[in-house]
Amino acid sequence: MSISTEEMTLLWDWLPGWYDNRTQSLAEPAWYVHLWRWQRGIPGGIQGQPALFIEQASALTPAQPYRQRVMVLFPDQVQYYACREPQQWRGGGAEPERLATLTEGDLTLLPGCGLDVQYENGAFQASLCPGYTCEFESNGQTRRVELGWRANAQSFTSYDRGIDPTTGQALWGALMGPYVFQKRA
Repeated sequence: MSISTEEMTLLWDWLPGWYDNRTQSLAEPAWYVHLWRWQRGIPGGIQGQPALFIEQASALTPAQPYRQRVMVLFPDQVQYYACREPQQWRGGGAEPERLATLTEGDLTLLPGCGLDVQYENGAFQASLCPGYTCEFESNGQTRRVELGWRANAQSFTSYDRGIDPTTGQALWGALMGPYVFQKRA
């Protein structure tokens, strides 16, 4: 990651919050489901580094969040982790006080799921580190995810998409283009 200490502080100021893509989902309802996304700071961080608990839910069923994960901002890269017991932390985005006891022991490293972050033109751009493939086992199946995002003070744009590791076909996520989330709180 080639961002300064000041830029790292700015990134940490911008990322936490509650987001949704309502504007995008209304403009293109055939392609984009209205989603809520939470990015909540974990008290004390992980390994002494700033860390965010992330989950999202359909705006129609916000009490049924999914895709819980943790993003840790290391000085050289952003690294993703899975929750060992996702159900234990389900709803932590909407109720961040529940994250007070989340520790590194509750997490599993997602190998190859590290991002390089650059700051330019008033925004942070994150893409998979060179040579990395974000691939891991989940529920007995190999999963592959193409990761990437762009963030500024008002929005978070996600390029994440699930990929079939056998065929290379995109299965979910940013199939028709990125999800554009506006920061609401």
